[in-house]
Order: sequence, then structure tokens, then C-alpha cells
Amino acid sequence: MTRTIRAGLIGAGQICEFHVRALRRVPNVEIVGVTDVDPARARAVADRFGIRATYSTLKGLVEAGVDVVHVLTPPTSHAAITLEALGLGCHVLVEKPLATSKEDSQRIVEAARQAERTVGVDHSLLFDPFVKRAMTLLRRGEIGDVVAVDYFRCQRAPDYRGGVLPPQYDEPGYPFRDMGVHALYLLEAFLGPIRDVTGQFAASDGDQSYSEWRALVRAERGSGQIHLSWNVKPAQSLLLIQGTRGIVRVDLHGMTVTTRRVLPLPEMLQRVINAAGEGAQTLAQLPVSVLRVASGRIVRHHGLHDLVATYYENLRAGKPAPVTAEQAVPIVDWMERVAREADEAKRRYMAQLPRRLTAPVLLTGATGFIGRRLLQRLFANGERVRVLVRQPTRELMRDERVEVVAGDLADPKAVDRAVAGTSLVYHVGAATRGSAGDFERGTVRGTHNIVESVVRHGVTKLVYISSLSVLHTAAIGKDHTVTEAWPLEPCPHKRGVYTETKLEAERIVLRAVRERGVPAVILRPGQVVGPGAALLTAGVAQRLKGRLLILGNGRTPLPTVHVDDLIDAIVQASRGEVFDGSIFHVVDGEIVTQNDLAREYVGTSQERLTISHVPRWCVALGVLGVQTLSTLLRRPAPVSRYRIRSASTPGVFDCTAARERLGWRPRVGVRRALPIATNGARAPVSPGARLRRPETT
Repeated sequence: MTRTIRAGLIGAGQICEFHVRALRRVPNVEIVGVTDVDPARARAVADRFGIRATYSTLKGLVEAGVDVVHVLTPPTSHAAITLEALGLGCHVLVEKPLATSKEDSQRIVEAARQAERTVGVDHSLLFDPFVKRAMTLLRRGEIGDVVAVDYFRCQRAPDYRGGVLPPQYDEPGYPFRDMGVHALYLLEAFLGPIRDVTGQFAASDGDQSYSEWRALVRAERGSGQIHLSWNVKPAQSLLLIQGTRGIVRVDLHGMTVTTRRVLPLPEMLQRVINAAGEGAQTLAQLPVSVLRVASGRIVRHHGLHDLVATYYENLRAGKPAPVTAEQAVPIVDWMERVAREADEAKRRYMAQLPRRLTAPVLLTGATGFIGRRLLQRLFANGERVRVLVRQPTRELMRDERVEVVAGDLADPKAVDRAVAGTSLVYHVGAATRGSAGDFERGTVRGTHNIVESVVRHGVTKLVYISSLSVLHTAAIGKDHTVTEAWPLEPCPHKRGVYTETKLEAERIVLRAVRERGVPAVILRPGQVVGPGAALLTAGVAQRLKGRLLILGNGRTPLPTVHVDDLIDAIVQASRGEVFDGSIFHVVDGEIVTQNDLAREYVGTSQERLTISHVPRWCVALGVLGVQTLSTLLRRPAPVSRYRIRSASTPGVFDCTAARERLGWRPRVGVRRALPIATNGARAPVSPGARLRRPETT
């Protein structure tokens, strides 16, 4: 093949960008076009990289004259697309894994043989420059005979902000198909053919997918261990190669390869020299690697670039692909043995959930602090309840009073199934931690999906739990009384992602009431206290070793409410004639200050803590420094003066509306709650920390 080779891309997802960049570095290769099930995504990739055309089908791409097809779609579609491309006379380069079954992999091998076409597989880490450096060390016998290899890969979960669940979340075995395949072919490269793999997997708390994986591997020349995690931070990609005379450590993210060797020295001295030597190797290599990145000699997904270049070189020379389909078959086989165990485990798990739903009440956020207490109250009232949770607990699964729907609030299909057939929805669920994408998904998209399903199924009551953070708290003065008519936050981006998303979610509900007649009521609770609640929030104090640092003099009143009093308000609202978009503040009449909560925390803590006050001018100076540094680094500042001012609201919240229209009054009260809010031990309260009730609320 001496002419220009014409390539086409199937799949415009994240990895597509790196195939485009790799192809641009290969001489005499032309990218003809790209196709994707989402035409808009294909068009976006084409526009970004100057690709002249997009196509609606693989056949259309082939008719445009392509010689090679890059299959960049989710793993479950690899086999079908590869077989179709071979049938149309194309050579194929397939993203890992080759397929999702040994049988499909063997069909690809046979189809390629009959079509006399080349199929290559992207086992890209075999071409990573640091893995190749490690292989060179082993060939020189630097660490003797290899007896064990460990692979550790920890990375952030793929961003999902709502809509149809991507395979990363929808397919239980997908994480191992996506990342476990790298580990398997690396272990095979160092230890020889794999003889056995035993896998384990688990879901993290509140997660719907399996995000923790372990696997023990027995190979021809030794054993291996695989650890994959989407929870451990920071991200890392480490390869530990252990031999009879030394150890090689490959840090793929840190771009270093270090060694420890057996030395003819006493054991203790040997340890010290190896530790110092490994540190020196890292210090020496890191600047060189950084310079190579800066100069473009090392690029992101460098192994992929080298593999693509080698694939096309071999194609021109009539040689096999750098990684052939035949070589990939056993890797697929072992990968699927582990991944399918996860698929089957999830299938059995889902089979335990009810298929026919009849409960008239839906509760979201049932595993959260407020949701758990509300669920128990509904049980006490004799109600059968349906709950939508990302990962049901054993207690929920075994409780006959509950109908469990497993799903994500951002998944419209899961939400629709949960809402259908109900007459009352308590929407308590929202994101309280995580990335900006997590808040967007859990709070904004979740509320949007709930509202859409409420409209679609004609639900007669929606109780939405909002937050006081949606208010323009920076404008509250010490003499102000804050009612439900207080202005909303005009600068939510300055307050942080929690305020941004809670404000947008409340607006979604209010627009639905105003424009679509959705029967909804909104409650804005203060800081919720009670057994199991975290007293020490950012607005109260910050921990620094053995100290609690309080902003200012600590006498700023904080709006609080006991969790059981909040539950009273929620239930009373669900029974009232208030489903017209009415908003109610739910705040206890007791005035609680930062000092009060800090003293309670210290009194119930098992540690010896000292309370210190930081002058406001000192905080302002520190915030200014952080903002200046963030500007220089071109990164968003984690804190701002506006955010600090918004967190210090001296006003009193008026709950007249809740008292008169809902009949709500605090039944428990924060005075009785605080001494047992942390661990059940009653804390001593100094005379200066007594709680006060204002004349009016």
C-alpha cells in the first residue's frame, strides 16, 4: 500500500480526540470522516478538528473511500461494527477491548482471515514509553527473574450530568472491561500467558455502579494483582514489577521508572540506600519528563500515538498489526470471566426489587439524614412508601413497608418509573458533596426529572425541600427580619455550587407551578440539627489540628431547626391546602450562635479541643491572598469575601407563614437537641452560651 491511506472514525466519544491527534502525526494518512449515533456529536468533532465530512452510517463512510476504520464505540458494539467493516472490505483498528466475548473475538479473527484484512487492537500501554523502559530493564536482567506484578489504577468517575445512563453507570461489568483489560495485557506481557483470574468487586456508598475492583492473576511465570478504584484520590497509575534481585516501579502518571536492587550490604543499610536512591531517581527523571511534555516529545495517551503509527507502518509493509486480534482473544476471555460475574451479581440484585409498584407515596433522598427521619415518620403514620435510591440498603430491601426503585435522580427513566402511580411526592434528594457535575446531576437534573414526571403522571402533590442558601444572605443586617419574600441570591456563582444548584432547582419547581400548574409546596429549612447531624459545618468553625477556628467573635446567630421539627413541618405541609407554589421558612425560634454550636461540639467530642476566634480583618486578608493566587494560576478561587459575608447572616428568620398556614411550631426545639446532637453525651454549657429566645419570630 503506497498511496495515501484513508481512515474513518466510528464513534465520536472521548477517545476519538486522541485517535484524531495520533492520525495527524502519521504521514500519508487522511481522515475521511466520522460517524456516531449522535449526529451532533459527530459534527462537533468534525468541526473541532477540521474533518471535512460526517456520515450517518458505517456503509456511508466506506462508500466515501476509506481503507481503515477505527472502532471507537462502547465495548459491547465492537464485535458487530468490526465484523461489518471487515465485510465491507476495510482494515480495522479497534479500541480495547476487542469484543465482550471469546466467541465474538474468534469470529473477528476468522472474518479477518477470510477477508484478508488486518485487525489491530489498541493495547496502548504496551507502547507507553515508561512501560517500554521497564521492559528494557527486565530484558537486561536488572531485577533477575520476574515473579510478581501489581497494577494499581485509580481515576475519577466519568462525568454524568443527566440523561440516558452511559455504559459506565448502566453496565455493571463495564469498569473492568474499560480498565481491567489494560491490567490483564500488561500482566501477560511481563508474566506470560494467564492461567487463572479471580475477581472481586464492590460498589461504594451511594453508588449504583461497581467502582472498586480487585483481581488475583496466576500466569505462566508468576502471579499478579490488580486494583482498580474510582474512589481513591488522587488519581494514579502504578505498575510494580517484582523480581528475584530487585523491584521496578513504573509511575505512569508521574512519568518515572525507578528501581530497588539487592545490594551486598547489611539489611538496614540496604533499605536506606534503596529508599534514598529511589527518591533521587524520581527527582532526576521528573524534570526531564516535564521538559519532554513541554516540547511535545511526550503527549497525552502517548502509547496510543505510537501504536497507531506502528499499525499504519505495518499495514504499508504488509506486516501484522502491532497487537493482533489473535493476541487479544485470551485477554477478552479472562476479562469477561470477571466482568460477567459483576453483570450477573447486579442482575440477581435487581431481581430482588419489586416489579409491580403500588405505594401512593414517593420519597427521594430516603438514605439521607432528613430522608431517613421522614421515612420513619411516614411508617409511624401507617403509610406505604416508595423510595428512589441509587443503591438500596439491606434494611430498605427487607422492609415490607417499602417499595424500592434503584436508580439515579438524573436518569429520567428511573425517575419516571418511581413517580408513575403515586399521588404524593416528597422530593428531598439532592447532592451534598462531590464535583460540580455531581451537584448538577443530583440537584438540578434530578429536580427537572421529578417535575417532568409529576406533570406526565398527574401527581396531585409535590413537596420540595429547598434551602435558605437560595436567599440573598449577604444583604441581611442584624436588624432585619427575613420573610419568604426576601430577595433571592443575585450572585450564586460567588456562593458556590451548592447555592447555585439549589437556587436553580427551586426555580425549576416555581416555573412549573407558574407555567404548568404543578401542585407544589416549597420548604426552606435552616441548619438541621439532631442525633446524627454534623454540628461542625463550615459556617460554624473550621478544625485545625487541636483548634476550632471561628470567624469573628462567634456571636452571629445561626438559623437552626431540629430534624424532628422539620419532619413535622414537611408532613403538615403535605396535608395542607398550600400546593400553589407557597414557600415556608422552617427555623426554630431559639437563637443559636457559632459559639453555642462550637461549645457543644467541644463538650461532646472525645478530643481536647480549644476554641479560637479569627478577626474578620485577618480572614479578609487571607481571602484576598487566595483570590490573588487563584487569578495568577487562572483557577477558580475556593473562597471569596462575598461567600464569607454570605455565611455570616445576623438577621432573624420569620416563620409566621409556617405557623399560621401549616400550624407548625417547634415541638422538640434546638435547646433540647444540642446536648445530644453529636454522640449522645450531654455537654456542659457555660452561662455565656445559654440559648436565647427572641421576643418575636
